[in-house]
Amino acid sequence: MRVTIAMCGAVVLVALAGEAELAASEYPNHTVKIIVPTSPGAVTDVLARAIAQALSQTWGRSVIVENRPGGDEMIGDEMVAKATPDGYTLGVISNSGITSAPLLHRDVRYDPVKDFTPIDMLGQITPVMVVPVKSPVHTVQELIALAKSEPGQLNFGSFGTGSYAHVAMEDFMQRTGIKMTHVPYRGATPAYEALIRGDVAVMIANLGSAHAQEQAGFVRIIAAAGPNRSKARPGLPTVAESVPGFSTGAWWGMFGPAKMPAPVVNKILADLLRNLDTPQMAKIYKANTMERQDLSRDQFIEFIRADIRNWARQIKAVGVTSN
Repeated sequence: MRVTIAMCGAVVLVALAGEAELAASEYPNHTVKIIVPTSPGAVTDVLARAIAQALSQTWGRSVIVENRPGGDEMIGDEMVAKATPDGYTLGVISNSGITSAPLLHRDVRYDPVKDFTPIDMLGQITPVMVVPVKSPVHTVQELIALAKSEPGQLNFGSFGTGSYAHVAMEDFMQRTGIKMTHVPYRGATPAYEALIRGDVAVMIANLGSAHAQEQAGFVRIIAAAGPNRSKARPGLPTVAESVPGFSTGAWWGMFGPAKMPAPVVNKILADLLRNLDTPQMAKIYKANTMERQDLSRDQFIEFIRADIRNWARQIKAVGVTSN
């Protein structure tokens, strides 16, 4: 009986493996959807649309982008996590919905480790500190001085509670002893609109989008918020040069639901990597000051786990809580 059961189990495994291989050989045979948990125009959206266009040409099938902003990116991320794991629903997701938001909210309806299939780390960006162009602030020290002269009167914006833009500013305030009020927005686009209007005094955002707003005459970039000066703007000082120890960052990845067939994941990854390694995508990465990271899938998975631990420590240290 034991031998029979074992043999039956082996037959089932072989059959399942065969079905997975068949699914991969036919993939995709209809439209693929990429969910973006932010508003249109944000860096996540720009990256996802470029990838969708490239994969559509490679596969000869429609690859559409569906924006599902809100809930600190958790609305869109949950849709990816709960989708059928057949490869036809994917997500271009930032670290916010994977590392920080689940630590801040009690009503999270997905597990950031167990409910996703990480496919590839798409890249990291250079964050910068930005103020309205009409602001009297030109340096980090001037921002600190202004905030100290008006304690609690200045607002800072972010694209969601728990986003790197939010947690970083909480850390900045803690390190400098200043007090400002956090105003979260549903994505980078409305956050920029608020900054340009002067509703908020400062914001941390991606250098690529900030540079575009600066070129249009709407904002002023006063410092790089990463650990080192940006390769794209080497003359721009870092926040850490005025506030030792300060640093933040953000990354993006392509994910699917948990339990996707390995052959399908491997096909998506192979086709994705071929399309990322093109002059057209290099231009998009450069425009958004995003840098590719040469990580295997296993390394990406371990990176995610380590980053969750890192954010847990940082959120606890600065005392960030969900609104």
